[in-house]
Amino acid sequence: MDLSVNICGIQFQNPVAMASGNAGYGIEYQSVCGFSNKDVGAVFLKGTTLEPKLGNKPERVMESPSGLLNSVGLQNPGAREVIAKYLPKLDMSATQFIINVSGSSIEEYVEVVRLFDQTALPAMEINISCPNVKKGGAAFGNDPEMAARVVEACRAATSKPLIVKLSPNQTDIAEGARRVIDAGADALSAINTLMGMQIDIHSQRPTLGNNQGGLSGPAIKPVALLKVHQVYQVAKQHNIPIIGLGGIASAEDAIEFFLAGASMVAIGTAVAKDPLIVKKVNKGIAKYLKQHNLNSVAELTGRLQLNTDTVLCG
Repeated sequence: MDLSVNICGIQFQNPVAMASGNAGYGIEYQSVCGFSNKDVGAVFLKGTTLEPKLGNKPERVMESPSGLLNSVGLQNPGAREVIAKYLPKLDMSATQFIINVSGSSIEEYVEVVRLFDQTALPAMEINISCPNVKKGGAAFGNDPEMAARVVEACRAATSKPLIVKLSPNQTDIAEGARRVIDAGADALSAINTLMGMQIDIHSQRPTLGNNQGGLSGPAIKPVALLKVHQVYQVAKQHNIPIIGLGGIASAEDAIEFFLAGASMVAIGTAVAKDPLIVKKVNKGIAKYLKQHNLNSVAELTGRLQLNTDTVLCG
């Protein structure tokens, strides 16, 4: 079964990627598990800013029921160091590597994009969930106008495909998707983490050093599926592909995202539990396609049939 997919003119050997942040810059995973045998469709590299960042104070990652809370704070060595020291260590023939661009101002986003525009990476993921320091720390992705301005500025700085990672914490994700598509997005990632908090009842303080963080894992899958379906209603009108993520831990989960409108999926939290999960999910997808006499993942995208006879309660 040929599981390859083409998104934005980029050929991916299979439809399952590793989400940003979970494999760092891919070097350690490459040395231990490898990306050979078409096991991993793509690796979204760690969020990268213009200058080095130390990240938030500990604790940064805490387990919660059916998920993880993280507040790493974009710890990274800075774009120039990533380009000079990390990218040369990656086997670019093994899979597709895509950088996650982050920033605290539009100017920073643009400069990071310009730097990676000169590399061999085929595309960039624009992380608009970052806080805008010029607006008091409000996340770009929660304001459609600010998100569109970031994407428009990045679009002017590169000819590489831009994959915009949507925040689920905005009021209307479909409208947010429309605005970034109009601004120049070539594809969309949906969704990023949900904001959450955990409290230690003994110390009576939040368990995370930053008080709050992003919730990921199986707990957010129902929300992610709904958001992907909502985004798909806008994206399909513009022929814009969606990379679905949020709590995927099995082939069945991935198939749900395809049906909701995704052309590709990415796995994050589940990789921490099972580093070989991507290979297993791909095998399950191939088995499902064969059972249903389908020739490609594309035949699943948006195939969801909504119930038409509904009963209102109350």
